[in-house]
Amino acid sequence: MSMWRPCSACKKPIAHGQRYQVCSVSTCNRPRTAYVFCSVGCWDSHVPTMNHRDAWCEEERAPAEPSAASMAVAPAAVAAPGVEPRRRVVTGPAAEAEEGEVLIVASRLKQYIADKADMNTSADVLDALSDLVRMHADAAIRRARAEGRKTVKGRDFEA
Repeated sequence: MSMWRPCSACKKPIAHGQRYQVCSVSTCNRPRTAYVFCSVGCWDSHVPTMNHRDAWCEEERAPAEPSAASMAVAPAAVAAPGVEPRRRVVTGPAAEAEEGEVLIVASRLKQYIADKADMNTSADVLDALSDLVRMHADAAIRRARAEGRKTVKGRDFEA
């Protein structure tokens, strides 16, 4: 197969008819930029460079045959009849947090302690406090489920 376009991140060729990823952010989909990525990994490497806060990639398929118009037009926004629906991959803030990940904003906590007591904060405080937050959040989740709700509310946290 002939090359349709190169990947915007790694420059590997994207062949005609091959699946590729496009960024959900409108500035990346303009005809002038029209970023295309050969894989989710290449798209993921593009996100921090462009400082996207909330983005996902959508799967597209390159045109089946070469044409002059396909080189100048941004990826299609609507799937053609008979084409599989797009796949949406969400990363970053919306992705699931890892078990040992710090859940506390370090700068805010350190500033609070410094303002309140004129003290410094050691690095292990963040891990310990994150564990406490996880423990209380898990208990609040159990309380909400016991009441048949899918929303955790402030009342689910015991004082």
